[in-house]
Amino acid sequence: MLSPSDSPRVAGEDPLHIQALARLEAPLPPIVVHRTTLRVVDGMHRLRAARLRGDERIAVRFFDGSPEDAFVLAVTSNTRDGLPLTQADRTAAAERIIRSHPHWSDRLIASAAGLAASTVAALRRRSTGTAPQITARTGRDGRVRPLNAAEGRRRAGELIAAKPEASLREIADGAGIAIGTARDVRLRLLQGRDPVPKKLRDAESRLRDDAGTCARPGAAPQPAVPTAPPAPVTGAAGEEPALLRLRKDPSLRFSEDGRFLLHLLSAHAVGSETWHRLLDAVPAHRRTAVAQAARHCGESWLRFASELERRAV
Repeated sequence: MLSPSDSPRVAGEDPLHIQALARLEAPLPPIVVHRTTLRVVDGMHRLRAARLRGDERIAVRFFDGSPEDAFVLAVTSNTRDGLPLTQADRTAAAERIIRSHPHWSDRLIASAAGLAASTVAALRRRSTGTAPQITARTGRDGRVRPLNAAEGRRRAGELIAAKPEASLREIADGAGIAIGTARDVRLRLLQGRDPVPKKLRDAESRLRDDAGTCARPGAAPQPAVPTAPPAPVTGAAGEEPALLRLRKDPSLRFSEDGRFLLHLLSAHAVGSETWHRLLDAVPAHRRTAVAQAARHCGESWLRFASELERRAV
């Protein structure tokens, strides 16, 4: 026995449209039914029309998926074909999809509901539901991109440091960013700058502040984070000019190992603000392990520096 549709139409079916379909002599197109619940996904007008004209059978196509995905299919089907959805229908559908698919981008939800992406963004901002915290969204092309562009840039910086010979496309695909963004990150690292522009860092700080003000009352306090950062790599006078001179040296720039060394030096040439942010990124249960790894890296650099100084004598 078929169940009524979980329809995106706020006012339900249109009786005039049902009567118009019932007067058709040709067989009605198949309706779509959710296999698990036998709920009509798309085609309630056709089902009502078939019953009105006394048909004993109607063609059916089954949909396999979650009830939430079935509703999205109902919305997209009614947006593109058949009796158009009203503005109120599409708005209500978008609000529901925002709740059921919070990881979808504004453009993806807009394409499903037949709205502008800016309208979906405004609906998302006004949403008062307890939506889960997400760090990435899926776009219309199926690619997952970080909600905070700063994270994608940092991942790109890590990939460049680990594999400096990688192409921009490889870096972009690995970090989930655009090729142009990967190119900008590489340029920033070569210039000894933070891969994340200041405006993105400021936006990230505002998001953290907003998250802090929305914390649940009575929530357990988070473990304290040390307030004093480690000594920045670029803090000593003359270090930054020295790195700039090294980047201009053809003997380093035009050899594979030389470029790799420059990438490593650039990746570690960060300021105190970045060290503060990295401290905050380490979870409490991993602080000791990260400290040991950092100390190991530091010791490796010290051995490298000592050997260079020994050879320079």
